[in-house]
Amino acid sequence: MWFVFAVLAAACFGLRGILYHWTSQRPIDRNLMLLGVYISGTVITLASNVLFQQPWTIEALLGFFLGLFSFIANASMYKGYAVGKASIIALFTGLPPLVVVILAYILWREALSTWQFIAFFIVLVGLLLIKYSQDLKLNQLKGIQWGILTMLFFGFTDTTVKLATLSGASTFPALTVMFATGAVLFGLSWALGNAKANKARHEAAAAVETGLTERAGSWTVKKTLGVGMGVGITNALGMILIFPAFRDGITGIVSAIVAMNVAFVILYARFYLKEAWNRREVTGLILAFIGILILRVAS
Repeated sequence: MWFVFAVLAAACFGLRGILYHWTSQRPIDRNLMLLGVYISGTVITLASNVLFQQPWTIEALLGFFLGLFSFIANASMYKGYAVGKASIIALFTGLPPLVVVILAYILWREALSTWQFIAFFIVLVGLLLIKYSQDLKLNQLKGIQWGILTMLFFGFTDTTVKLATLSGASTFPALTVMFATGAVLFGLSWALGNAKANKARHEAAAAVETGLTERAGSWTVKKTLGVGMGVGITNALGMILIFPAFRDGITGIVSAIVAMNVAFVILYARFYLKEAWNRREVTGLILAFIGILILRVAS
């Protein structure tokens, strides 16, 4: 059953990725949008716990680290896209399962069988082929530090989910703490960024004019938060599904399956945005799906 939960989580995160792409093409404050995502998650998980009455235990505080790690991972990813080459950052977003496998072995001696390791390797190669850019050069590694942080903290997030399940933390209380922590952090980021922008607009007349133009073309706070809360539904569902997947499944395998959410974004880009596929991307998709099939048989 954990395999089904992992695949469904990948689908939810794939839809989230599609919506992230859609919002990135709009005049939107990303920190404010992500604040909406985490507020939505807080409301959904808190309401779910009112319904299911899961116990609030000390282990639920692990949600604080989930929120912190996911905040750092998202902030690093967006910072990397802003200052570095997009293909470098995209490459590192496919590598968290590698971090998870290493940490799971160190922490819990959780090893893969021969067939599981082969399948994991095939999935990882497929993901890298999908994300790898042919114009990636060693002399174009600006922003690589943000890519490394993205890889590490997405990996830490997955590993902490497993730790929470092993510690006996209930799903909804832990996720409520996680989303509330993320909401506070993204709220502070938005407030600080907004204050900095306002200060810059007051320092020079030219800055005032530019700021007013940009502000007029941007979405309102209410609209941005509303869209973010809508996107947050997919994120909350993905996190709710990932808990039982990690609870019963092998940590590295679950992480690799969930990382397949990129395939949904690729399919969206091909059939909705009409982007052409090259041979490398097709090969990566085929390898990734073959690896998933082998995982299903070997697990």
